Amino acid sequence: MLAFDVGGTDTKAALVDADGRLVRVLRIPTPHAGEATGDAVVDAIAGLAARFTAEHPDVVPQAAGLLVPGHVDDAAGVGVFAENLGWHDFPFRDRAEQALGLPVSFSHDVRGAGEAEHRLGAAAPYRDVVVMAIGTGIAGAVFVDGRLYTGGGMAGEMGHSRVADGPVCACGGIGCLEAVASAASIARRYNAAAGADVPGAREVLERAQHEDAVAQRVWESALDALALDLSHTVALLAPEAIVIGGGLAQAGPALFEPLAAKLDGILTFHRRPVLLPASIGENAGVIGAALRARDLLVTAPAPEPAS
Repeated sequence: MLAFDVGGTDTKAALVDADGRLVRVLRIPTPHAGEATGDAVVDAIAGLAARFTAEHPDVVPQAAGLLVPGHVDDAAGVGVFAENLGWHDFPFRDRAEQALGLPVSFSHDVRGAGEAEHRLGAAAPYRDVVVMAIGTGIAGAVFVDGRLYTGGGMAGEMGHSRVADGPVCACGGIGCLEAVASAASIARRYNAAAGADVPGAREVLERAQHEDAVAQRVWESALDALALDLSHTVALLAPEAIVIGGGLAQAGPALFEPLAAKLDGILTFHRRPVLLPASIGENAGVIGAALRARDLLVTAPAPEPAS
């Protein structure tokens, strides 16, 4: 199988053999070409596929999985909208199938990574579970009774629920979770308040742990926003567990322990979910894409017998 996980900054690609082994993993910058970004992405994955063929001619892919960010209609195979990448209603699945000459499974990047966690990782023991990614953006994969729920491509957009009175989000909303508590927004809000130039949330947390009052305020407000958003998720879905991945999850106990305490302080009669770190790691996206590609082969109709 071929597996592609397109992100806002980087695109990761993997060649997977028949035993499910990652034969080769490559990372390249995601092309940005305004309204032509969709076409540029398809050209890039075709180039990566050709590179895999040249380097590993003994591995012949039979299907591909493609994940992209933004609003994604899985069933139609369309990238509906990505505010940071410029495409609108781009037919990714059809274009990728034409470029690769293979059947292509197409989905949202977080849903794909969530499927890897649900089948193989920390979410595997649970039938009702949310897998949440907190990185440059925030989104979730929702599993109800063991099945992924997509809501026509709109389920799991946790990052765009309102949790505060500001700041303005890239989606045009005000006070979205993503604008308050994503790894990128934590750094951005700290830099604006402190007149600093730290590169990421890790550095903000380090400063908070060393008694930087501005960093402490920014970090605490992010935890408050996350706990509030998760309380809404719990009230609506009653998940057994919430699995958190992405860059912010690398904070470990500094994230999970106070977040669990804040969430517990909001909930009353609700089922209290277990909060767990994601376990698959940085290749969760391409592993999820590969699993979806394998599903295409498993569910493909048998060929008609020769007459």
